[in-house]
Amino acid sequence: MKASDIVNLIVLAAVWGASFLFMRMGVPDFGPVAVVELRLAIAALFLLPILWLRAGLGELVVHWRPLTILGFLNSAIPFLMFSYATQYVTAGYSAVINATAPLWGALVAWLWLSERLSMVGVIGVITGFAGVAVLTGDTQSLASPGATGAALAAIAGAFFYGIGANFARRYTRHLNSLSVATGSMLFPSLLLSPAAIVYWPGAQPSPAAWIAIISMGIASTGFAYILYFRLISNVGPAKAITVAYLIPVFAMLWGVLLLRETVSSHMIIGCGIIFAGTALVSGVFRRNRVAAGS
Repeated sequence: MKASDIVNLIVLAAVWGASFLFMRMGVPDFGPVAVVELRLAIAALFLLPILWLRAGLGELVVHWRPLTILGFLNSAIPFLMFSYATQYVTAGYSAVINATAPLWGALVAWLWLSERLSMVGVIGVITGFAGVAVLTGDTQSLASPGATGAALAAIAGAFFYGIGANFARRYTRHLNSLSVATGSMLFPSLLLSPAAIVYWPGAQPSPAAWIAIISMGIASTGFAYILYFRLISNVGPAKAITVAYLIPVFAMLWGVLLLRETVSSHMIIGCGIIFAGTALVSGVFRRNRVAAGS
């Protein structure tokens, strides 16, 4: 990768990692449902003018059904699960669980799309979920009431990311990537707006909570999607997806620096095991061997 691509990768990991920090800051004031609605709506409002300038609004009208389904599978439901989880566990802990999404994606592809899973891939999946077992055995991180349920919610969120990735491959891969990003934010936000009104907080959220949610919608969602698709265009999806290895690192860093969260040994060990499993599933080690032998 060129130096500019490496910078983009690091920036993307930083802003995506910050989303867990922003959820921790915003959810106590807004609640999970309102946070998800605002995140989707703000991101959609950020992306719509860009899509309009590129004359891509027509795709939203024609393909609104698959984009709506994708929006719930890959955005609304995972966002809700992680928003709920960050009420009880740290930003770093939930981000480490988020890193299992490629493992779930491989399993869903095998079960749903009959995609072959090699022996190395099977070992990778087993290794990755061994890392999850280490995390769920972390009595320090799960000591507070509700923390175990939060961990399960985060696992469910990563699972839906896996479903969403495979749904996108099957039903929206022929569409413009910016249209997919915009539609998957816009349509769920419209459908969730009545629920957000019902669950809107009774007390006025603090300015800090508003700043966190607006920053998450613009930087960690709208801008992040643009940066991610730019990376895919420049270096390909296989290298762009390596951002998953850096997101938990930044999430833990932001949590420690800004929220004074602690990082347990279980989190570090579980994170390393999950990374190893994800690397096996995604073929990173195999590609490295090929590159070394060429």
